[in-house]
Amino acid sequence: MSSGGGLRPPDMTTDTRTLDVPGAVLTYDVHTPTEGGTHPPLFVLGSPMEASGFAQLVAELGDRTVLTYDPRGTDRSTLLDDGDVTVEHHAADLHAVAQAAGLGPLDVLGSSGGAVTALAWATDHPDEVRTFVAHEPPLTSMLPDRDLAVQAQADIVETYRRSGFGPAMAKFVQLVMTTEPIDQAYLDRPAPDPAQFGMPAEDDGRRDDLLLGKSLLTMPLWEPDLDRLRALTAAGDLRVLPAVGVTSPPGTLAARGAAALAAALGTPPAEFPGDHGGFMRNEWSPDNDPAEFAARLREVLAA
Repeated sequence: MSSGGGLRPPDMTTDTRTLDVPGAVLTYDVHTPTEGGTHPPLFVLGSPMEASGFAQLVAELGDRTVLTYDPRGTDRSTLLDDGDVTVEHHAADLHAVAQAAGLGPLDVLGSSGGAVTALAWATDHPDEVRTFVAHEPPLTSMLPDRDLAVQAQADIVETYRRSGFGPAMAKFVQLVMTTEPIDQAYLDRPAPDPAQFGMPAEDDGRRDDLLLGKSLLTMPLWEPDLDRLRALTAAGDLRVLPAVGVTSPPGTLAARGAAALAAALGTPPAEFPGDHGGFMRNEWSPDNDPAEFAARLREVLAA
């Protein structure tokens, strides 16, 4: 047990733990208010975003215990083999972390790919989840243009394997910024210049990026069990809140995924301040306000 390596927010203690699971060693953090929490514990997660990406948000949540983790193959969580990493692997990891943390049923905020993996976990283990906020899940399988979107994401993986990080990440950024459905013209357009997005054009030889090397092949194909989700929510056994950022362009893959999930569950998407990463202020999104995001999160969890 050790310090969270710069992740400790004010007025909280952080225990960092490791957990052996099939094919990986996971690292997770338990952030506990020094004066005791007054609300149910919260699991905040992304994929492939690691725990450090949520540090600004966790610092605003000193009224409850907060659980964070690094998905397998990212930052402090290591892969033990070179096999596929699927949504099902991540869902099993979330179940294992929830059990190991021993905090009881958790409120959950899943962001982006983390909203997809947490949806799979919550469907399999609804007894471990109280309210699940699915913030902009890129549920490609639920979109009308799914087949072409899957091709676009597979092309990014092939580009990564052939040419390395910069050219592949440039294609990824172009894809997630696109606000129109994917069509053949999109697939036929010239590859973007990595320098346009501040990416290196030269290949450094590394092939260890989880998103570009593995996730973009498996996650777009995953389909939620909507019949089971509807049954769980109708029975009151699971509360699922699809969510969108108010400054996110509505036509992006992630925003469309949230809208599709909301429509399938018969509920309007919850609106959150900021963009796709509204919980974090950085040079690309200087107007995001983690405190405002935290306040909205408290509001929807308490409703």
